Amino acid sequence: MARSTDTVEARALWYAGKGSIELRPEILRMPGADEVLVATAFSGVSRGTERLVMAGLVGEAEWERMRAPLQAGDFPFPVKYGYCATGIVEAGDKQLLGRPVFVLHPHQDRFVAPVAMATPIPDGVSLRRATLAANMETALNGLWDSGAGPADRIVVVGGGIVGLLVGYLAARLPGADVTLVDVAADRRPVAEALGMRFALAGPAPSKFTPSRPAPSGRLPTGESEGAMQNADIVFHTSASAAGLAAAIDAAGFEATIVELSWYGDGTVAAPLGGAFHSRRLKLISSQVGSVAASRRARWDYKRRLTAALQLLRDDRLDALLAEEIAFTDAPARLAALLAPGAKGLAPVLRYR
Repeated sequence: MARSTDTVEARALWYAGKGSIELRPEILRMPGADEVLVATAFSGVSRGTERLVMAGLVGEAEWERMRAPLQAGDFPFPVKYGYCATGIVEAGDKQLLGRPVFVLHPHQDRFVAPVAMATPIPDGVSLRRATLAANMETALNGLWDSGAGPADRIVVVGGGIVGLLVGYLAARLPGADVTLVDVAADRRPVAEALGMRFALAGPAPSKFTPSRPAPSGRLPTGESEGAMQNADIVFHTSASAAGLAAAIDAAGFEATIVELSWYGDGTVAAPLGGAFHSRRLKLISSQVGSVAASRRARWDYKRRLTAALQLLRDDRLDALLAEEIAFTDAPARLAALLAPGAKGLAPVLRYR
């Protein structure tokens, strides 16, 4: 709501303390020559990252590296965090006026941002689905870091948003055989709809026989037996010691394991004895803060984000956004959705 001709009222979500979430008022100035005012439609909640933020588990050594681009406040608390906002440009740059955009901005019902950070959302991608853009960037970067190619046997351990998006992209490689491993059986229909097999994690997940989705031109064609015993590429996204052990167990001789999990200031046990050495495995880190080395000479952040938004032109990806809550209900409901062990995929905040 306009307060005067040169200011706008807004409300922002703040992580005020451990497990404490508040909506705080803000007064925004109208945008300058190189800025836009955005009326937010949706913002995506990064369950893994924001769970650590809410719990105060961003280690002091990571405080600067883990700042969101337009974050306010400082770790551990209070902090205004988030980086998956979509909305309509209400004022500012004439070329963007009235257009839907994605911005790496914290959860807030209206905000002013630099024009350079407002990326137009392409036709065929809803404002709601576009909240997955930052996660799709992470998945795309991970695929680049892995070196995965056509006909590879690929295993993804961890069926959260990033794991499902990695599997979705990998399954589109010609002839690739992709299996998702997760402890939650309800990930099966989502994984299969996106072109992957599914295996329920257990004491020795590599000995499970993955499911085979219904035939389709996009689905993997490799053998079901042994698909998790000799993978060419393994992605780990579960942020757990058990998941990392399963990823190592699934890797074939001289295979690459890509670690996409973020553990905050925690540590994780890694079984680096035995088969890890005898199979000459390669364990690498992939993190979205830098463009993958294989693309860095030609790609900048803007080109990568634009590509991520284009890759969201698939209605099947709406299945990743099952939990939606009103922005005004966030202080009462969001903490439960971010609690360890909470079910569901990426929560979405709805503003209108």
